Amino acid sequence: MRYLKAVLVLFLVFAGFAVHAQSSAELKKQKELYTKQLEQLNNEYQETSSNKKATLKQLNLLKQQINIREQKIATINSEVRNLDNQISESNTFVRNLQGQLNQLKKEYAAMILFTYHNQSAYNKLMFVFAAKDFNQAYRRLKYLQQIGTYRERQANYIKETQTELHVKINELDKNKKEKNGLLVDQEKEKRTLGDEKNTQTQVVANLSQHEGELKQQQQEVQRKITRTNREIASAIRREIEEARRKAEEEARRAAAAAAAKAKAENREAPAPRAKAITKKSSDNEVLNATPEAARLSNEFLDNRGSLPWPVTNGSLKQGFGQYVDETGIKNESNGWYIKTNPGSAVRAVFQGEVSSIVNVSGTWLIVIKHGGYFTAYANLKSYTVREGQKITTKQTLGTVATDPATGEAIVEFDLYKGTTAVNPKIWLSGN
Repeated sequence: MRYLKAVLVLFLVFAGFAVHAQSSAELKKQKELYTKQLEQLNNEYQETSSNKKATLKQLNLLKQQINIREQKIATINSEVRNLDNQISESNTFVRNLQGQLNQLKKEYAAMILFTYHNQSAYNKLMFVFAAKDFNQAYRRLKYLQQIGTYRERQANYIKETQTELHVKINELDKNKKEKNGLLVDQEKEKRTLGDEKNTQTQVVANLSQHEGELKQQQQEVQRKITRTNREIASAIRREIEEARRKAEEEARRAAAAAAAKAKAENREAPAPRAKAITKKSSDNEVLNATPEAARLSNEFLDNRGSLPWPVTNGSLKQGFGQYVDETGIKNESNGWYIKTNPGSAVRAVFQGEVSSIVNVSGTWLIVIKHGGYFTAYANLKSYTVREGQKITTKQTLGTVATDPATGEAIVEFDLYKGTTAVNPKIWLSGN
């Protein structure tokens, strides 16, 4: 029973180690990802800092570097805590094994001593015949037969425990060395973080000397955002009004034809089979008035969460909703701002029809209708489609424009249900 309990304890400890190992593997993977992101951001920053004049992009890149480096340091801290737990458990495990080994050796020594005192055939016979009754004599005889096997098994237990003790001591030493390496890495990251924060302070001071110019740049960006939103709203409103006009005209034509047919057959005109579109009809009813539009809306809805990104290679720079820009101004984003490589192709996320192509402050905005839904693609340098054209999923619409001041290529992607902007996050697939 003592041996079974020891095995159970060992199993529970190993299970705890397995959990730690999995957690440590995840932490290492996360740390590697942060390191890769930091290298990429540092390369971008070095390219930007080659300009003597500090820019908002430098400040933004520094903020991203500082944020990711702080996350990396937090990940290292978690790794150190994990190793501390493993070292503590290993120490406990080694002590338990040492105690078990001492107990096994003690029992083995007692057994050897007993065997020595009873090794002669005479002593064995006397041990059997000294029994009180036949049953006790039989049990003593069986004991003498089994004691050799038990002694051999005890010797094996001692060897196994010694081997296991040696393995755990080596593992403990390995964990201690790994912890020391992590602590060195942590100190290095902290020093780099301090340098980055000092650089950030210098960049902010440099930027403050060009406050007027920066405000002018920000105002221009804000005007472009406002005009883009206005053009998207206008395109959607035109589509709704055109759909309403066509639906009302079709309803009147159908009613007139039905009335003429009824009059020719000398009977009353039948009631319309479908609900007629009127000025009181909702935007959703108007946009989905035709079977084709209703089908496209349903297909678009069925693909929620699996729509492709508007660029093949990109990362999210700014998400949906309210945010504060580099100068501390609160803004509202109706979609996603996706950073990609200069000259990258911009593609449609779903099949539909090009509703509008508009020039906004020197770049192009394309709006596509998908039944009752709309997608908009802003900040294009050029386009390869035309208004009214039917397009397919992933079809190229044009190429993204590059900001000459920052060198960044950012495409704005908006998604609307009717006139309401919705968060692309729940519609686009993972990138």
